[in-house]
Amino acid sequence: MDALRITDLKKKYRKGPEALKGVDLTVKKGEFFGLLGPNGAGKSTLIHCVTGLAVPTSGEIKVFGKDSQKEYQAARQAVGLSPQEVMSLDWFLNVEETLDYHGGYYGMPRKQRQRRVDELLKSFSLEDKRKASVRALSGGMRRRLVIARALMHKPKMLILDEPTAGVDVELRLELWHYMKRVNKQGTTILLTTHYIEEAEQLASRVALINHGEIVDIGTVAELKKKHKKKTLEDVYLAVVGREELARTAKADAETDPGAGEGKGFG
Repeated sequence: MDALRITDLKKKYRKGPEALKGVDLTVKKGEFFGLLGPNGAGKSTLIHCVTGLAVPTSGEIKVFGKDSQKEYQAARQAVGLSPQEVMSLDWFLNVEETLDYHGGYYGMPRKQRQRRVDELLKSFSLEDKRKASVRALSGGMRRRLVIARALMHKPKMLILDEPTAGVDVELRLELWHYMKRVNKQGTTILLTTHYIEEAEQLASRVALINHGEIVDIGTVAELKKKHKKKTLEDVYLAVVGREELARTAKADAETDPGAGEGKGFG
């Protein structure tokens, strides 16, 4: 059974553009799947439709075989969502309460919640912050807490929506470590990102989305071979219609070999 199967998904906002234009996408059980695209490409809208935060205009979404509209409760129970914004946290709660209340929302018994809270605090290096107010946490600790909260009810699939947006390099590498470990433990992960190196480092398969459409999908090796490119970045720029940036970067590098060092994309 697939973890996620999306068929002809469309989403048009009442006073806005058509954010999704007939998306077809399948994520396999246990897979670490990357959804890569520029800002405004439709990544977050797709995630919102999967998790019930947005209602699709048409199409079908199945989460471990459960229809996201007709069997909403079962489909939602199988998913843990880590949103891009840490502002989704309740700033009047402490760290322990944040996790405990989330588990209660999903119907976890008290003793089970207590054990799970202890597990997650240890896993995400938050044990010494158990009683700390969310407001007192650093940005990095809040980001870790958001992911831990998404895992509280032991979902079969974890959705990470731009989990490292705006964080420094050290925290990004730390979060990558957590994500890899969670996936190795059997949790399916769907990662949306606009950082090319993130998709390349973490995902077993990558889908490229632009203007609300999936423009290509495959392993990094498959995509590079298909498009006859040496890097995933060059593939990305080609399929989103910004190939001139790759040529510019190449010309700059030839003029000044050190010009491109240390620069990321996104």
